[in-house]
Amino acid sequence: MKTRLLALALLAAVSVAQAQAPEWKKLRIGVEGAYPPFSEIGPDGKLKGFEIELLQAYCAEMKAQCTMVQQDFDGLIPALQSRKVDAIFASVSITDERLKVIAFSKPYYNTPARLIARAGAKLEPTAAGLKGKKIGVQRGTTHEAYASKTFTQSEIVRYASQDQVFLDLKSGRIDATLMDSPAGDFGFLKKPEGKGFAFSGAAILDDKFFGVGTGVGMRKADEATLGKKFNAAIDAVQANGTFKKLADKYFDYDIAPRAK
Repeated sequence: MKTRLLALALLAAVSVAQAQAPEWKKLRIGVEGAYPPFSEIGPDGKLKGFEIELLQAYCAEMKAQCTMVQQDFDGLIPALQSRKVDAIFASVSITDERLKVIAFSKPYYNTPARLIARAGAKLEPTAAGLKGKKIGVQRGTTHEAYASKTFTQSEIVRYASQDQVFLDLKSGRIDATLMDSPAGDFGFLKKPEGKGFAFSGAAILDDKFFGVGTGVGMRKADEATLGKKFNAAIDAVQANGTFKKLADKYFDYDIAPRAK
């Protein structure tokens, strides 16, 4: 009898847990809106970009109603932890440091970091190559962490947004910026204000700092439920060709995650 009662109690506990598990039919997603071509505000005041369209594809696959919540990049993880958003979709690299505080989906894209400086400056992304230079980075990013650790003979200048970095780069208040290559290409180099600037030095792929790619950030407690949904959506959108179609619309090079 005790065994039967125990089994019934365990069954009831499982049923309650299942009943309490969120279905994630409505999601609040933290986005930045200041990181073209991934995410930006269009002339009509609406969010647009590669990640915005990709997120819409994932939400459609999950049959979820997603509300995008715009937030400064360095405020995204605090917003997640305080439950202002349910997930982060803002070019957040999967790194060991971030995995200590939040969980991630599998990677959905991966691109190298690059240094941008005046054309002909011939700066190299090393401590010696940037000695005495001022390097602008967006606060809270993996690029800030890498620059702080690697460019030990430089002055690291931190900004709330990458657009502010570009303004100071253009005016000559800083010598270079370290950032994600597509964002630098589309957000600056291919615009009129980027005239006279270029990528400088080699591309940087360092899993220790930049991780294995970009993933959907979420609270650790939600990894088993929400994480499973996003992983399934990532696989489906990759398999049905939607990812490639969207990537080809924005990029002329491969940004798919590296195969493990």
